[in-house]
Amino acid sequence: MKNKLRILFLSSEVSPFAKTGGLADVSGALPKTLLEMGHDVRVIMPKYGMISERKFVLREVIRLKQIPVQLGSEVHVTCAKSAFIPDSKVQIYFLDYKPFFGRKDLYVDSKNGKDFPDNPERFALFNRAVIETIKLLHWQPQVIHCNDWPTALIPWYLKNEYKDDEFFKKTFTLLSVHNLAYQGVFDVKKAKDIGIADEFVQPGSDFEFYGKMNFLKAGLLNADKIHTVSPTYAKEIQTDSEISAGLQEVLEKRKDDIVGILNGVDESEWDPETDNVISSNYSAVDLEPKVENKKALLEKCGLTFNNDVPVIGIISRLADQKGWDIISDALKDILKLKVQLVVLGTGDPKYHKLLESWKEKYPDQLAVFIKFDNELAHLIEAGSDIFLMPSKYEPCGLNQMYSLLYGTVPVVRKTGGLADTVKDYTQDPDKGLGFVFEDYTGQALLKAVENAVTLYKDKAAWLKLMKRGMKSNFSWQNVAGQYVELYSKVDSSRK
Repeated sequence: MKNKLRILFLSSEVSPFAKTGGLADVSGALPKTLLEMGHDVRVIMPKYGMISERKFVLREVIRLKQIPVQLGSEVHVTCAKSAFIPDSKVQIYFLDYKPFFGRKDLYVDSKNGKDFPDNPERFALFNRAVIETIKLLHWQPQVIHCNDWPTALIPWYLKNEYKDDEFFKKTFTLLSVHNLAYQGVFDVKKAKDIGIADEFVQPGSDFEFYGKMNFLKAGLLNADKIHTVSPTYAKEIQTDSEISAGLQEVLEKRKDDIVGILNGVDESEWDPETDNVISSNYSAVDLEPKVENKKALLEKCGLTFNNDVPVIGIISRLADQKGWDIISDALKDILKLKVQLVVLGTGDPKYHKLLESWKEKYPDQLAVFIKFDNELAHLIEAGSDIFLMPSKYEPCGLNQMYSLLYGTVPVVRKTGGLADTVKDYTQDPDKGLGFVFEDYTGQALLKAVENAVTLYKDKAAWLKLMKRGMKSNFSWQNVAGQYVELYSKVDSSRK
């Protein structure tokens, strides 16, 4: 391969090893596709307590058995073990330091629902250990692809503490922002504990953020390029003060270096023709078996099957950001449209309670599952007629893409990746893929659902819309080429 790149991919979560959201899916799928394209890709993540060494065949690496890492005034001795991402030849290294990562939770202590108080130490150690690990491997990456705040110290370290290190002279960094709401903001007193000099937390400096310390801010200011997970979100974080979450000035400073690339879909997992956890496989050519999934879903929900009644699916974190405040406003009127609603997710306790009370009030129309369940998520995508994503903001979103591929028509708000992937049917019946509303109100949401339910009654038009969505191309092969273009552009500019 002519322009083979050495790419180090860093993430705090990688599917199937550890996952709290879409970042894990991206981190599991993109490196595999890059390797298939001929690039030399390696991945590093923390070794959490829930990752089974036996199941994933983790092996010791002799030169990585003892990795001393300086953090503030202390030296911690870590080690790294090696494995492969399942169904691929992508080598992944797990940084193992039990005092910090031996827990079963990633960022939040499930016992009390609060962030671990030592998160700054945990992830500062991870970032430093990454740098020392690749030096011990004698493998010089041209690209270090960082993801979100847990890996955002890498660009800062390379531009500051390692700026004179010959090993990294030809290495550039890309920092991907999957959700700007999560920034790694900590008490400024923690700076000393992780070895960040006082000058870097003073007003106007790299880490200072309204009197606190911000990991993501330091990464954004020092990365060679910044990437977000959709073109619309890339614009929104620079122009919308709420979505930029206090970092608008920083992003404005870096505007020429921000690129939006949509996430892809792992089609080995999300394809109705081959999906092995749904009730019946189907395709755009043979859509008839899709109804068997609707029957199986409603049976699981304890709801009555009637093919004239559309099923609306929601798989979501139960939080305001995902539109639950406007769903609450519109729910009674949505249920008057003679629909059935299936909800899967966990999140804010106030919505747990609200959903349980609605379930009691509308037992014939509403099913609620307060949990994470991958198999049920697949069945909801396959068995629903309509999928609802009324997010306040949505950096990329994956479920609207899964829905399109599964012939389940999305109803979405015009924001971020939802705006980039779902064209409104009411505006353009010949090219539309779903139903899109703009105003963040229960009324606007209700109108979009009404439009979808009305079209559902026209079976021929609905079938046409389903098939059009199923022809969408969200493959990682398609997306990975855009990353390679970005990597290559920065690599050549650094030579």
